Amino acid sequence: MIRRFGDRPRADLRYRLRAGAYALLPRDGKLLLTCQMSPDPDLQLPGGGIDPDESAVVALHREVYEETGWRIASPRRLGAFRRFVYMPEYDLWAEKVCTIFIARPVFRLGDPVETDHEAVWMSPDAAVNRLGNAGDRWFAGRYASSFTPNSKKVAETSSSIP
Repeated sequence: MIRRFGDRPRADLRYRLRAGAYALLPRDGKLLLTCQMSPDPDLQLPGGGIDPDESAVVALHREVYEETGWRIASPRRLGAFRRFVYMPEYDLWAEKVCTIFIARPVFRLGDPVETDHEAVWMSPDAAVNRLGNAGDRWFAGRYASSFTPNSKKVAETSSSIP
């Protein structure tokens, strides 16, 4: 059973299944996030939909680059959640199944390629309070609880994250 966050599905709507890959991207005690500026500013874990014939890891690399301008390394799956939402950019109601990874941002290639996206660095604690959806906040919270401010290394392999 995949944990659900947000609204329950409505009986009067048909939802299209949308699989996606998203990541916690820690570096130097902060997380790399993306802010989607339209239709309204929304802070998110970088990532997005998995295209047909594309693996989750390949999609993750592509989406992180498009939304942040960064290349990543060593992605490791942490878990998944689902949510039922309206996606205005596609004009559809979706059951989003979000697979969450943790990875290392290793090289900034430039600005985000995807329009209306901005790369944002933020402390894990601040991210927990500002991320736009409950699933992202839950995974960021699990990560933040494993972060030791006095240590030189962020706990990237914490076993407390499912």
